[in-house]
Amino acid sequence: MGTVVLLAASALASIGGLGADHVLKAAAVYAAGAWLVWRALVAPARPHPHARFGPANRITLARLGAMALMAALVGEAVPSAPLGDVSLAAWALVVAATLTALLDAVDGALARRSGLASAFGARFDMETDAAFTLVLCALVLQAGQAGAWILASGLMRYAFVAAALVWPWLNGPLPPSKRRQTVCVVQITTLIVCLGPIVPPLLASGLAATSLALLTLSFAIDVRTLARQRPTPPET
Repeated sequence: MGTVVLLAASALASIGGLGADHVLKAAAVYAAGAWLVWRALVAPARPHPHARFGPANRITLARLGAMALMAALVGEAVPSAPLGDVSLAAWALVVAATLTALLDAVDGALARRSGLASAFGARFDMETDAAFTLVLCALVLQAGQAGAWILASGLMRYAFVAAALVWPWLNGPLPPSKRRQTVCVVQITTLIVCLGPIVPPLLASGLAATSLALLTLSFAIDVRTLARQRPTPPET
């Protein structure tokens, strides 16, 4: 997959007239993600107990590669404001992001059907979604479709992880939630829509603000749940 990412980044840089550092950025993002995946695979807790990596995880790895290619667009000439001036490239980005998002609907079902579902696969999928969301937020900002506040949508997951270092009870288990899955889909879909050249910045900002409010509410519900189930310190 690493070779595919390098070849794709080189082709994009050549065809799209991107900076020479586009390939380096894509390779760096993918290498960082692949290293985290390898580190999780060899963890003593064995979150992936199966002998095979599995087709579902390979699909998630492909999504990671696509995310790296899009992350490398940050700081490049595409996307840029106004989006209408680079409509062909902007539409290509929308298509690529949509295909990447659609793959998210495949890996989980494939893991269950193949009997290779694992805690590793679920976490891999979630963290790839989180990184993809942050990249989309940065591209929406770069395209001039929303202000810097849009980054809150992409950084919320990482703020939650950082908060858990201070309050360990935030690492408590949460039951599967359709609400959480739905909000994630809405968030990613909204950000992709915001990158559409035919969507005016005012409408994009309104859509992004609404999805951010839903995401904030979803996190607030989870924090309340974790707070209620945290251990009560013994009385002295």
